[in-house]
Amino acid sequence: MITLASPRHRKPMTHLIERLPPVRGEYRAGAPTAQLTWFRVGGPAEVLFRPADEADLVDFLAGRPADIAVTVLGVGSNVLIRDGGMPGVVIRLGKSFAEARVDGGRVIAGAGALDVTVAATAQRAGLTGLEFLSGIPGTIGGALRMNAGAYGSEIRDVLVSVRAIDPLGHGHTLGVDDMDLSYRHCGVPEDWIFTSAVLRARTGNPETIAQAMADIRDAREDTQPRRVRTGGSTFANPPGGKAWQLIDAAGCRGLRIGGAQVSEKHCNFLLNVGDASAADIEALGEEVRRRVRETSGIELRWEIRRIGEPKPAKGGAA
Repeated sequence: MITLASPRHRKPMTHLIERLPPVRGEYRAGAPTAQLTWFRVGGPAEVLFRPADEADLVDFLAGRPADIAVTVLGVGSNVLIRDGGMPGVVIRLGKSFAEARVDGGRVIAGAGALDVTVAATAQRAGLTGLEFLSGIPGTIGGALRMNAGAYGSEIRDVLVSVRAIDPLGHGHTLGVDDMDLSYRHCGVPEDWIFTSAVLRARTGNPETIAQAMADIRDAREDTQPRRVRTGGSTFANPPGGKAWQLIDAAGCRGLRIGGAQVSEKHCNFLLNVGDASAADIEALGEEVRRRVRETSGIELRWEIRRIGEPKPAKGGAA
């Protein structure tokens, strides 16, 4: 299926779609992306592709011209799409990648499954060890890509294996030792697409597990901004330190640029307080990094993925 989202983009978008292989899923040209991210900012995707299933994704990658860029987008909890939008094809994994099921003492989860859904699936089956996932916003695919963690655990602690598709459409099964996982890092090439993961768990008491998940939920409510336009943690913690403490010490709590603001509640979160652009949010993050560098000598590393192109300046080239 092919959809043209906007007549303004008709010529270039139609041209790109005509170069793409036939699929059973959906191509959409000039698709808005802002509503696909938690920040609610960002320009359009040149083409948005929603594959019908893994076989459809494989066929697309195998038939895609090599010069066309491909980007995978999860639920947009930890990503900032720049105002100029995304060139090439943005892949959004849908329902066929969102299943989570129990197999003995393991949970098999699609890359599009929400982390909290995986934790809940394990809880209902009386499996413990995955409660920490309920405190991580996003999907399993995103958690794999950054070795996400919270509350003393991270993905590498529970991971058995993953299924991934390389840029040529070849499938691979990787064990945890093949992935070079470390703090907020995954060594699998960026252009490989995770499609599912096998996670190990232990037998536990469903009520005890549910209480642990409730405690995590309450801790998030108490310490992190909720029900606002934000991403996950903005910067990775430096070795032996806490990013939020460095940001606070640099006087950045509540700092604002345009419609973007450093959270008063947890200053390692940036907020869209109503009318921010992606440029506002990124500029605010860079200003925070500058002030922390000046006050502490520490270079904060972005944890939020910043992707896409900036909006051309007025009077500049289109």
